[in-house]
Amino acid sequence: MRSRLAARSARLVLAAAAVTALAATTTACNDDDTADAGSSATPSAVASAGSGGSDSSSSDSPSTSGSSTGGSNSHDSTDKSDSGDDSKSGSGDGGKSGYGQSCGTNDLDFAVTSESQAGGYYLVTAKAKSGITCYLDVNTPSVSFGSGADGVASPVGQGGEDPIKLTGSAVAYTGISPKTTKSNAGKQFENVIIAISDNDPNPAELKLPDTANVDKPIVTNWSTNRAETVPVIV
Repeated sequence: MRSRLAARSARLVLAAAAVTALAATTTACNDDDTADAGSSATPSAVASAGSGGSDSSSSDSPSTSGSSTGGSNSHDSTDKSDSGDDSKSGSGDGGKSGYGQSCGTNDLDFAVTSESQAGGYYLVTAKAKSGITCYLDVNTPSVSFGSGADGVASPVGQGGEDPIKLTGSAVAYTGISPKTTKSNAGKQFENVIIAISDNDPNPAELKLPDTANVDKPIVTNWSTNRAETVPVIV
């Protein structure tokens, strides 16, 4: 701090000396020259005592940056108005524009069916809501039966495409096996909770087609091929 104050004081002393020298020079000139020299020399000396003339350049920068910002804003508004999808995706999509985004749970519609393969499992189909185009960047959904830790489905790593683009009629599948033990133990659930990621703020609770007996559940990755989402422990 002391060195900065000393440097600043030195600059002020030099500036004062420059002003004094200019004043001495102007007294040797005639009245017209004095008037001309005073109007042109004093601002220059003051600028050198300030921040090296950066004030004048900074006064130009707002107009420059403003024009570029204005251009980008008008471009953004044109893109959004051209897409025509904001009005469709406004309900339940968190205000997203609907293009080039990662899928959130509330961007998707889900369907659940009961399948008989591998001792029985639930096939979940995910589809983007009308007007939404998004990508499943997280390979494995977060799935749980109830709020207890014992109801959380473990990923088995089957299938998987990263990322999966969902738009229009495109769909993605995941398979959930509610019970992987051979004992009669388990808890009964009529709903399953699914989210695109563990920290998704809007998980979906889906009604199951039948009551599930849950004990050490598992879940597959997302895939566009439903045959890859029959959950088995490997």
